Amino acid sequence: MALIVQKYGGTSVGSVERIQAVAEKVKTFKEQGHDIVVVVSAMSGETNRLIGLANQISEMPTPREMDVLVSTGEQVTIALLSMALNKLGVDARSYTGPQVRIVTDDAYMKARIQEIDTKNMRADLDAGRVVVVAGFQGVDGSGNITTLGRGGSDTTGVALAAALKADECQIYTDVDGVYTTDPRVVEKARRMDKITFEEMLEMASLGSKVLQIRSVEFAGKYKVPLRVLHSFKEGAGTLITIEDTDAVEQPIISGIAFNRDEAKLTVQGVPDIPGVASKILGPVSAANIEVDMIVQNVAADGNTDFTFTVHRNDYKKTLNILQDVAKQLGAREVKGANDIAKVSMVGVGMRSHAGVASKMFECLANENINIQIISTSEIKISVVISEKYMELAVRALHTAFGLDADDKDGE
Repeated sequence: MALIVQKYGGTSVGSVERIQAVAEKVKTFKEQGHDIVVVVSAMSGETNRLIGLANQISEMPTPREMDVLVSTGEQVTIALLSMALNKLGVDARSYTGPQVRIVTDDAYMKARIQEIDTKNMRADLDAGRVVVVAGFQGVDGSGNITTLGRGGSDTTGVALAAALKADECQIYTDVDGVYTTDPRVVEKARRMDKITFEEMLEMASLGSKVLQIRSVEFAGKYKVPLRVLHSFKEGAGTLITIEDTDAVEQPIISGIAFNRDEAKLTVQGVPDIPGVASKILGPVSAANIEVDMIVQNVAADGNTDFTFTVHRNDYKKTLNILQDVAKQLGAREVKGANDIAKVSMVGVGMRSHAGVASKMFECLANENINIQIISTSEIKISVVISEKYMELAVRALHTAFGLDADDKDGE
């Protein structure tokens, strides 16, 4: 029928009972005639437990040994799931990342996949077996165990689907799909049947936690159809795929993302000369602090105000750096705020519709919400506002752009 790669996260395999439930689900797909490769995470909480053990031994354990340690979590899960499948009469075989030969670079704890040997998996699939693979891990060119960083099991699933040319990669999690926004903030948030790779990448980078960003990048690059599904509830989930240029009516806005973890800093009264932006951001970058939104305004007196945002955890560190930079540049003062939030609207339909930004700004003005920073791209508009108005803004925009589920959908 089809070759399907299924990935199950930590909560999906968090207990023996849940592993047995996953085995039942896999058996159903196998009985339908599909070839199945299953990628699993460690049981929920296990990776944190292992990291805790390491920290009891050493405050700074070596990255190589950390990868050897944390990779054992997935090894437990693949063995238990294979046992559960075999007990159900489904022939299954487990593989660690190194056994598959998921070859990565040697950047321990954040390795990137370079190539995948599909020979053994192909042989098992041809023999009618279910292949069960440990997510999150691989092996470098010298034979050392490596891990792909937090959320890396999603990336493993997508990478295997790309290497095997699978018909679909299914990501099973504790939500039943991708929603127009967080249902905990907007009760009328609606599950989307379909979303493009571009939109999902923007949503993930802007605060949506459904999928790991690298996995979406990988899927988009290799055009692997992704589907987000609930581990224990039936449903079609959300398909993430390439843009349908033949669609009769493309929604203008697909979803609204938000992020509370933002802080804003402004260097005021900076001489407006070439290279000033580099002189401000250079020391920030050298401190390994990621900058998000940037705005520069030139005043009539020839000076400029330079504003940018960083992660809230980096706020105090950045503020201290800028105090020194301001003295060197002869700037007037440095101001900051860590009580802000970013709200973003995402949709490929923006490409062909005018007036989206003005409608967004009008909606926020009607709620008496002041906009501090604006940033746009081809399929995204982001604004920085006071954090206390974030949920009000998300709800108002969700309604204004017709994203609310109707009464029938909400029942």
